[in-house]
Amino acid sequence: MTSELEPVKPDTAEVLIITGMSGAGRTTAAHSLEDLGWYVVDNLPPQLFSTMAGLIGKNPDTPLKLALVVDVRSKEFFESLQEAMNQLRTDGAELRVLFLDASDEALVRRFETLRRPHPLQGDGSILDGIARERDLMAQLREQAEMILDTSDFNVHDLTTETTELFTESGPIVIRLNVMSFGFKYGVPQDSNYMADVRFIPNPHWVPALRPYTGQDHQVSDYVMSQDGVTDFIESYVEMMKPVIAGYRAENKHYATLAFGCTGGKHRSVAITYEIARRLSTFPGVRVRVSHRDMGRE
Repeated sequence: MTSELEPVKPDTAEVLIITGMSGAGRTTAAHSLEDLGWYVVDNLPPQLFSTMAGLIGKNPDTPLKLALVVDVRSKEFFESLQEAMNQLRTDGAELRVLFLDASDEALVRRFETLRRPHPLQGDGSILDGIARERDLMAQLREQAEMILDTSDFNVHDLTTETTELFTESGPIVIRLNVMSFGFKYGVPQDSNYMADVRFIPNPHWVPALRPYTGQDHQVSDYVMSQDGVTDFIESYVEMMKPVIAGYRAENKHYATLAFGCTGGKHRSVAITYEIARRLSTFPGVRVRVSHRDMGRE
């Protein structure tokens, strides 16, 4: 008997574009997929994507899973990539894009640790190279079905995340990153759903609570006791039920839910934990909590 939690397997080749910022972990993610039985090809010219997918589909001894590692560093390459992706969809392949990203600070640290220049820095700094690459990658990032922030990951963390994201051997179907953030630092660009929790009275203005964060029960108890908070949380979790069911039907495996307050220290942190706790009880859902801005002030 087939479990309703098993991912939907495509009838045609499943093609995954692995791309993202240099230093964000493309190679590690590719190796993880190889271990899961994917056929992985690095630096294949976009003009050959459709041909390769066709060969995979015709070979009965090859799994219908093709991962293409793409490094976009020129406008011309990006235009060729867009044409190749459109052709894959026309051919009937199930196409998804995994974009690996990381903060500027994390990327600089990784390049400095390896004592390597950024491939686009030229005569400038590592940050100059990162800025140029972000400009080139912006459109592709917007098209990605999955954006994975690896800023806080080591190699083992990324391997585990990739494996859990694409494995079919277990009951995990959808991974949710439940994130807190502060609006004064800007909204997160990788969120699929974003909620403003500044309707809750701010613990910052309670002197006894100011030193604590939403991780501490003093703040959490205060936030949860405010009018409308329980209704908000219950309504949000209920709203996610059809969303998760739809993601499962569409074979979408990853989403980021972001909750923002002013500084990302009190209200959003407490709400994030409670939302994550409730969503983690859903069958087939794996939840990860992150706090983008806690500790910045």
